Amino acid sequence: MSEVIYQSAISTVASLMRVAALFNHKIKLGVAGREGLLEEMESGFQKLVNGRSVAWFHAASLGEFEQGRPVIEAYKTQFPDHFILLTFFSPSGYEVRKNYNGADYICYLPWDTASNAKRFVKIVQPKIAFFIKYEFWHNYLVELKKNKTHIISFSTIFRPDQIFFNKRGGFFKKMLNLFDHIFVQNQQSLALLHGIGVQHGSLAGDTRFDRVSAIAAHVKDLPEVATFVENKLCLIVGSAWEADMQVLIPVLNHFKGSLKAIIAPHEIRKEEIAQWRKSLDGKTLLYSELSKNIYSAEYDYLVIDNIGMLSSLYQYGDMAYIGGSFGSGLHNILEAATFGIPITFGNKQYHKFQEAVDLIERKGAVAVAGNEELVATIRQWIDSSELRKVAGDVNKSYIAEGVGSTDLILNAVKKMQG
Repeated sequence: MSEVIYQSAISTVASLMRVAALFNHKIKLGVAGREGLLEEMESGFQKLVNGRSVAWFHAASLGEFEQGRPVIEAYKTQFPDHFILLTFFSPSGYEVRKNYNGADYICYLPWDTASNAKRFVKIVQPKIAFFIKYEFWHNYLVELKKNKTHIISFSTIFRPDQIFFNKRGGFFKKMLNLFDHIFVQNQQSLALLHGIGVQHGSLAGDTRFDRVSAIAAHVKDLPEVATFVENKLCLIVGSAWEADMQVLIPVLNHFKGSLKAIIAPHEIRKEEIAQWRKSLDGKTLLYSELSKNIYSAEYDYLVIDNIGMLSSLYQYGDMAYIGGSFGSGLHNILEAATFGIPITFGNKQYHKFQEAVDLIERKGAVAVAGNEELVATIRQWIDSSELRKVAGDVNKSYIAEGVGSTDLILNAVKKMQG
């Protein structure tokens, strides 16, 4: 891809999103959130900054934000006088974390057109910019380089099939050279960078380990959930999609009476949840109904009809099923692993997630093809507390081995900034 094609593609997609916003609520939020943003920032952003150095953190969505959160908060501790700007690409990140108190200003990232990037960087004047995991925006990188901003990518992971590493990827390879440093998750990523002549990278691991470790250390008690579980064996279903529930519902019906389940959908869709409740044989309760003087221990299934509490639910589980792998990709299994419980998920779309591959190899996690394999896996865990403990201990140890990425990144940043 050439620069001309890239510029044209960005402009075309931005235009198409405005049309798509007429039919899709999520897209509409992203379009509306960007309207008038640059004008608003031009009139008031530097007044808020009031002469402080600006550190800009960019996350694509909620998952990348949680991945970057340890670095944001550690940076704030190390540089308390700096102004923290946090941007999101997706509504699923911005709408959930727009009131996050660890940043001084939170907004959408304007589309990466040449004019937007030039205006944005001129307004913000960042001293340092952090891009979390996969974010590579050509025009912003060019403008940041002109501004003499330190540009960092962290928790980045590369695979051989990505465009940077094929014959048509010259334009994207040049983007990598605009970064001052790229902190990668694993040795393969570092070798891939070196293979195309990019030497300003280093192995720092995955900051998600630091994040989930901190969550476990300061987990929020949920007494209403404890009442529901009432010392029964409980499966936590994290980030479930319809494809996951098609597999899970027959399995849960199979174990009715011997296993409770807490189900956290990936997205809250009332009609979809209502259909799940009809298909489950046991008694089902919504989390929003817990305050209605219902004796929840009599129920078999608790469905979480809000966003943001999943990480606190794993403490009440004896095992976990993580969604996404029967669809576009596996969701975060590290949040469950840090609580020392065995994990299972679909066997379709997990291979690009290193932690999933590692935990299967270590026997802390199991990938299942469908209903029958999931029944067999859960049956083993129900029948043997020892098997649950061994797998859970493997997962907890894996998390402990992975912490420390944030410190490596911040130590390097301190040297970079003098």
